[in-house]
Amino acid sequence: MFESVAAHFRETMPAVDFCSLRLVRETSQEITVRQGVLQPVRNQEDVGGMVVVHHGGGTGYAATSDLSPAGLAEATRRARGWAERSAGIAVVDYSAVPMPHPRGSYATPVQRPWESLPLSDKIALLQDLSTRLRSDDRIVDWEASLWFTRATSLYVTSGGGQTHQEHSLLVPGLSVAANDGADTVERSLGGRGYCRQGGLELLDAIDLGACAERIATQGLELLTAPDCPDQTCHLLLAPDQMMLQIHESIGHPLELDRILGDERNYAGTSFVTQDMFGSYQYGSELLNVTHDPSIGAQFASYAWDDDGVPASKEYIIRAGILERPLGSVVSQHRAGIAGVANARANGWNRPAIDRMANLNVEPGDQTLQELVGSVERGVYMESNTSWSIDDSRNKFQFGCEYGRLIEDGELTSVVRKPNYRGISATFWRNLVGTGDRASFEVLGTPYCGKGEPNQVIRVGHASPPCLFADIQVFGGA
Repeated sequence: MFESVAAHFRETMPAVDFCSLRLVRETSQEITVRQGVLQPVRNQEDVGGMVVVHHGGGTGYAATSDLSPAGLAEATRRARGWAERSAGIAVVDYSAVPMPHPRGSYATPVQRPWESLPLSDKIALLQDLSTRLRSDDRIVDWEASLWFTRATSLYVTSGGGQTHQEHSLLVPGLSVAANDGADTVERSLGGRGYCRQGGLELLDAIDLGACAERIATQGLELLTAPDCPDQTCHLLLAPDQMMLQIHESIGHPLELDRILGDERNYAGTSFVTQDMFGSYQYGSELLNVTHDPSIGAQFASYAWDDDGVPASKEYIIRAGILERPLGSVVSQHRAGIAGVANARANGWNRPAIDRMANLNVEPGDQTLQELVGSVERGVYMESNTSWSIDDSRNKFQFGCEYGRLIEDGELTSVVRKPNYRGISATFWRNLVGTGDRASFEVLGTPYCGKGEPNQVIRVGHASPPCLFADIQVFGGA
């Protein structure tokens, strides 16, 4: 269907400076077993297209779920109309933006397709995981789930560009709630952080059965554990909490449209300014951060962004120095700063804006045991459960599900409700240790919100465990 729609669009494109059509089809299936009971299986399909026009310095776009010739013509007419209305008054001279015209195709590498396992077998797997999660009567709520999405897109431009991309995305979920009298605690599989592109091979890679047993055990441990003590000490963050730390205090503040002020009336601004790039000491010399949509199995991988820019690995921060923003081709033209291929939309009915894709902390050379062994007094934390950060993405307070004290180079007592606070502009400069490749984990989230109207998009974050000095930690919140 997409090929015939694209062929008609090419034949009827208006005579403008630039025109593109992005067709998107997403199908998904979500299977959940809660407290041993199969919930209604959710199957969804969403199909439509977005037309973008640049002309006379203005820009316009229009989306439609009617992909007939008449529906496409109406969307094109509306997009051109908005481009003509904004000509001469737009913040950007869109006709001067060097829009690419790429050609090619991309597909997620898949070893075990989702369809290779019958629905009955997937349900049986979740039933087995549910049984493992309910290891004690004190576990009062428990859930196991699988969420699979296939996203297909076709992008066509007036300059002869055409790309086809197909993404297979899998999100496993495990969680328990344990109760003893007035105390209730929760433990999960990284807050749905173990999501990647690929097929059912992901389930083998993370060993869901062992994960279920570990989560249940740790949930029960938290019931009898004391609250995390209040102190200023070393903080060791597991990869599934580093994911949130990277996202909130590196990813969002470095989005170039945010730095330019486009988000300030909704999601806020940034403590980062344009003159910082190339010189600002964002973190210690151990901090190396890359934006890399070209990684095959990570959650937000692609070959081209939604403006057709080829994806490549780029250093955002190198040896602690801020090098470039997360800015797409339009924002780069506007600010005069090199960025990355990160124009992204969460579907056919949203315009592409500056978004994170795969934003990763590169591994160092210390084992997890060496990181722990270097600490006289500190706290180790896993799995985010709460977050708060100001509207310039600077001052923050984050809480985790599970913690352990580090005493004289050893992991000791379990503590619950571990929290920490800091300031982005100084927190990363206190980075004193990064885990090695063996401790590096590929994670992600389906739930990054931004834009008006709101867009909830998939993001990938990979990181080793990281050690920070002189951090305020506390418990009981």
